[in-house]
Amino acid sequence: MDETESVDPRFGFGENWRNFVDDVTEDRIQEAERSLREMLSFDDLAGKTFLDIGCGSGLFSLAAVRLAADRVHSFDYDIDSVAATSLLREREALSSDWTIERGDVVDADYMSSLGQHDVVYAWGVLHHTGAMWDALRNTCERVAPGGMLFVSIYNDQGSKSQRWRSVKRFYNRLPRALRMPYVVGVMLPREARILGASTVRGRPWDYMLRWTQPRVRGMSYWHDLVDWVGGYPFEVAKPEEVFHFCRERSFQLVELETVHGGHGCNQFVFRRRRDDEPPDLS
Repeated sequence: MDETESVDPRFGFGENWRNFVDDVTEDRIQEAERSLREMLSFDDLAGKTFLDIGCGSGLFSLAAVRLAADRVHSFDYDIDSVAATSLLREREALSSDWTIERGDVVDADYMSSLGQHDVVYAWGVLHHTGAMWDALRNTCERVAPGGMLFVSIYNDQGSKSQRWRSVKRFYNRLPRALRMPYVVGVMLPREARILGASTVRGRPWDYMLRWTQPRVRGMSYWHDLVDWVGGYPFEVAKPEEVFHFCRERSFQLVELETVHGGHGCNQFVFRRRRDDEPPDLS
């Protein structure tokens, strides 16, 4: 076997996010801010440092800046994501303390160099590293005592997740010219069902709004579809696995939003106990 064939493919997340930056409107930024405020139960981030792990387009780093975080540090493994985030910072002409660099959440030495932060954000990132539990451990260690961890992990659907893993792996082995048709082919049956259901309810425009309005968290429907079909490496976890992993590391669950057994990300917000606090026995 050729050596290049034995190497697992990796999705170009950064290329997708660079394309998305042009679509980052004020509405999307405000939706990202709302997401942070609601999940963290903070009105703003004044007096807090914010670490954005796998910053992607930089949208949530920007939201943290706009919520008055004292300092924001963004990093991503993908150099195109670093470029996308830098472009967004330039475009917004921000002069706040916002640093951006290339880094790897699986690299324990690099992660240790970042110190600890009041809010650590890792949404939809750790399950794409190929070493999810190592990445989550390194992420937990970057949360200051009393600080918050906002993380999302793909839900484990058993055999369905294994099938999606094959779909994603195949996408990344296709020639570039065939990838977009493949996304359309994979997602068309699902999209047709959604459009059909909207039409039966007499509201076909509900489906069209998916394509024209910011999604929850300010994201773009098309870019999310590409990310979903192509997103590889791909790992999953049951909600209780994430909960137990973090609880063993002195974290208390303060917010949970699941996908009710479906595909997609379960969202968790944890608070790291201070050294003088009693252990969580629940």
